[in-house]
Amino acid sequence: MQLQEVSTKAQQAEFVEMAARLYRNEENWIRPLDKDIEDLFHPETNKLFKTGGKAIRWLLLDDEGNTIGRNAAFINPKWKEKQPTGGMGFFECINDQKAAFMLFDAARDWLKAQGMEAMDGPVNFGERDKWWGLLVDGYAPPNYNMYWNFPYYRELFEAYGFQVYFRQYTYMRPVRGVTLDPKMEERARTILQDEDFQFRYLKGKELWEKFPEYFMKVYNKAWARHMGKTISEREARLMLTKMKPVIDPYLVYFGFYKGEPVSFFINIPEINQLFKYVNGRLDLMGKLKFLWNRTFNPPNKMLGLVFGVVPEFQGKGVESAMITEYRDNIAEKKLSYKTIEMNWIGDFNPKMMRVCEQLNASIYKTHHTYRYLFDREKPFERHPVFK
Repeated sequence: MQLQEVSTKAQQAEFVEMAARLYRNEENWIRPLDKDIEDLFHPETNKLFKTGGKAIRWLLLDDEGNTIGRNAAFINPKWKEKQPTGGMGFFECINDQKAAFMLFDAARDWLKAQGMEAMDGPVNFGERDKWWGLLVDGYAPPNYNMYWNFPYYRELFEAYGFQVYFRQYTYMRPVRGVTLDPKMEERARTILQDEDFQFRYLKGKELWEKFPEYFMKVYNKAWARHMGKTISEREARLMLTKMKPVIDPYLVYFGFYKGEPVSFFINIPEINQLFKYVNGRLDLMGKLKFLWNRTFNPPNKMLGLVFGVVPEFQGKGVESAMITEYRDNIAEKKLSYKTIEMNWIGDFNPKMMRVCEQLNASIYKTHHTYRYLFDREKPFERHPVFK
């Protein structure tokens, strides 16, 4: 077996094509967009390179020259850990422990040489909302930019010595006919009787003109202290622009107190139900297939992107009121979606897990984010729990 560092155009193409060959008989696998993966590895399209980020990737070939595995390693300058920690991801491999360990060793050795003391994987060279964690339960088709892998990958990771740093859950529930926890219903009624509160989706111009301001205000209070970064109004506008081709205004819902935004949940149609027809390419033919299916074969599942309540209103029933009002006035009357999935609920966030449970949502998929300490004698610590 031979490792090759990816450096040529042909190797870059092989990096995505080998996965398509590996999964060609797996009906639940959906090929990611080639561009979504390739853009991560170039300074022109990934700004992490401009702030000190580094990345490398490999192909693994057998003795006949056939590609039997791939892997990548990266250093994200935004990560702030007790010990310097790098990442490895985009791992794909045949069911062969020797081959897998060669790929893991390559990432470990490169990260060691960069001064790292641990590696997390499989993770993304970017934000946590994409290709983060190994699928270990719930092998249904993946949501957009979520990792789908063979079940035997878990054994390969754990045999090498990776340990679970945290688990990520995907919750699912039907859109219609769902009763909520009685205590949740009671708290909701109290809030909804208060005329200072208002819950609504954003109509027309308000969506395009005011969403960035509303989103920024809530996000920076509700999430910034956990995620380690704030978001600017410009970044929120860019997020809206990216969602524009698939946005459904009924799925963007805000709560207000005396006219000021205090909560939101942002959903989109689950677009992997459309991308599965384009075979990884949004060229002219891919775009035509996307548009045709969006019109005549639209998604029947919506995906929860982010949910937040500003700290001063947390635990007071605002979450319950927002969800109850949405269920009674939007979901039951105006939506054609059958299910909603809520991605990326970390086991270190028990408050968010409780919210999902109160919604009568159940765990549908489980991903593991693993950590491998280079000093094998060092005590292992799991991700701290959000208080």
